[in-house]
Amino acid sequence: MKNLYQDFQDAELVTLLAKGDKRAYAEIFFRYNKLLYSHAYNKLREREDAKDIVSEVFYALWAKREQSLPEHNLIGYLFVAVRYKIADFLSRKQVRHHYIQSLQTFIDKPQEVNTDHLIREKQLKEIIEEEISALPPRMQEIFRMSRFEQLSHKEIAEKLSLSEQTVKDQVKKALRILRVKLGLVAFLGLFFKIF
Repeated sequence: MKNLYQDFQDAELVTLLAKGDKRAYAEIFFRYNKLLYSHAYNKLREREDAKDIVSEVFYALWAKREQSLPEHNLIGYLFVAVRYKIADFLSRKQVRHHYIQSLQTFIDKPQEVNTDHLIREKQLKEIIEEEISALPPRMQEIFRMSRFEQLSHKEIAEKLSLSEQTVKDQVKKALRILRVKLGLVAFLGLFFKIF
C-alpha cells in the first residue's frame, strides 16, 4: 500500500499534525530526522547527544501540535528548534563542567583554613564519597578510574574489557546521578563558603 503522506507538502502535514494525525507526524519525522541529526552531530560531534536533541525536538513538535506551528518553512522551524536545543545543551554542559571542576578542585586541593572550616570540608568530602559509593559497582569503578586515576575512556575500556562507548555512557550516567544527588552538597558548599 502506497504511503500517500509522502506526497503531501509540509504545510499539509502541519495541518494534519495539528489535528493529531500520527501518520503526518511520522512522515515529518522520516522526512527530516536524518537531516536534523546530521546538523546536530556536525555541531556536537557526539552521536548520543545529537540523537537526544533531535528526539527532544520531535517530542516538542508533537507536544505542541495544537499550538501555533508554522504553515510554511517547517524545515526552517525545525532547524531553529535544533539550534536552540544545542545552545541550551552546551550551556548546561558548561555549567556542569564548571561544577564538576570545582568539585574536583575541592577534592584534590583542600584549602588551608581554620579548624572549623576543615571539619566542614571533611564532612563534605565524606558526603561526596558516600554518593560515589552509592553508584552501582561497575559504574563506580569506571567513574573512579576516570576522575581519580585520570584514565582516558580508551584506557578504562582496555583495562576492564569493555567498549569505549560503554565506558563513556557509564561516566555520563554517573555524572548525571551525582549532579542530582549532590545538588544539596553544592548548596551547602556555597552556604559555608567551602568552594
